[in-house]
Amino acid sequence: MFLVETRDGMDDGWKGGAALAERYPEIDALIDYIQNNIFEPLPLARLASFAGYSQYHFARIFKERIGLSPLYYVSAMRLQKAKDLLLQTNLSIRDIGLEIGQQSLGTFTTRFTERVGVSPAEFRQSAQQADRHLNALQQLARWQEPQSRSPLCAIVSGTLHAAVPFEGVVLVGLFAKPIPEGLPLYGTLVSSLGSFVFTNVQPGVYYLMATSVSWGTKALDVLLPQTTLRTRSKEPIAVVPGFPVPPLRVELFEPRPDDPPILISLPLLMNNFLSRMRE
Repeated sequence: MFLVETRDGMDDGWKGGAALAERYPEIDALIDYIQNNIFEPLPLARLASFAGYSQYHFARIFKERIGLSPLYYVSAMRLQKAKDLLLQTNLSIRDIGLEIGQQSLGTFTTRFTERVGVSPAEFRQSAQQADRHLNALQQLARWQEPQSRSPLCAIVSGTLHAAVPFEGVVLVGLFAKPIPEGLPLYGTLVSSLGSFVFTNVQPGVYYLMATSVSWGTKALDVLLPQTTLRTRSKEPIAVVPGFPVPPLRVELFEPRPDDPPILISLPLLMNNFLSRMRE
């Protein structure tokens, strides 16, 4: 769930995941169907037929519930499966691309790199990097990233809260799409729960995504974050010159069945943050 609070109370323009799940419960069965048939062709007509809707109506309600088009969601799930195969099998990168329907090794490598942040080969070799970065962050204990301020740009800030007790690091970012893929346009790390701030945010439309990594998390769980606390905004944050963005109250929850996968490489985000702190 993603909540935005102002002094006047809750902003009704932001929708919680639980409310949307109650509105379109039939999407849950479809998500299971996609996951169980991820290696098969899944055109829009097949998905709409399974859900019992016309293609147009199905695409509309799926995007309202998930925040992504059906076919974009399928492609994200296939890349998530590719990440799993890279870490837990000895299949070649070419064969993994073929498994998820990419006939060209070059196309698979390009799409994977764009949406995960590193190449398939780099991702396969990043387990030790994940442990090293998490240990370095824990040694920092609590920190505050240096912030600069431009009067011509906006500030997006807020506080992080969790539905269950948590100690570790929270990765927070503003993304161009309602899915955590590719490098965030603005990103930071927060030690445990507390406040975050992005300064110098250019005018535009953003989606806030966050995920947690508990201290002591195994490298495989950092690279394939399927059980971490998380949040995502399905409604955009609009940054408009002359209109301040109200402070955000961000709630981290346990994963829901309709959450899209976290495609971006978390060790990459950790490394980028540590590099900025060293500077």
